[in-house]
Amino acid sequence: MSAVKNVMKNSYRNMEINEFLRRELKDAGFGGVEIQKTPVGARITVFVTRPGLVIGRKGTGIKDLMAKLEQKFGLQNPQISVLEVTSPELNPEIMCNRIAQLIERGTAFRRASMWTLNTIMSAGALGVEVVISGKLRTERAHFEKHTVGVVPKSGDIAGHIVKTGITHVLTKMGLMGIQLRIATKAELPQEFQLVDGTAPAAPQPAETPAADAVQEAPAEQKEETVNGTN
Repeated sequence: MSAVKNVMKNSYRNMEINEFLRRELKDAGFGGVEIQKTPVGARITVFVTRPGLVIGRKGTGIKDLMAKLEQKFGLQNPQISVLEVTSPELNPEIMCNRIAQLIERGTAFRRASMWTLNTIMSAGALGVEVVISGKLRTERAHFEKHTVGVVPKSGDIAGHIVKTGITHVLTKMGLMGIQLRIATKAELPQEFQLVDGTAPAAPQPAETPAADAVQEAPAEQKEETVNGTN
């Protein structure tokens, strides 16, 4: 039972670290985090669009971030590595934060959703789904869903090619939730494999000089017998 409690405790702590880094690295384009527990200490990999804002001048920014993680969550010797996201348009965490920033600046949620759908599909995605819920226009809460392309909902293929991002934004009407699901073509398994139709040539047996000599020997003997009779 203690092992189950430890797993649940670590999962809850990782979730808190994810939420903390999302708030701290909002301006740097936070795109996710990977946390690994090693014998030396915790290894944290942060994915952002602007690594310079995280590292800071002469590494001051990343040192402050390490100190905050160590003090707030009790991590022993945290080692942080910052990686740049090559395709931010296909990262659901980054695009969720962009929708939230647009809504905070006063952009209508439908316009922000349509802009996000067009941007992600232009980047080469297989499909996109945006769900926004909360008090959107009236005091009564409801949700709106916008979908473009193909987004699998179930099966093994959905677990491989669909990535989900969730964020929240506080508006004058109340709290608004944003869920973004992106299906990428890069993770799509191949349905068939092209095989060359030409069959390889069968190997020919090697020549055996001994067999040829054996076959030629009777012919020589026949010539000798014919000459002898003559």
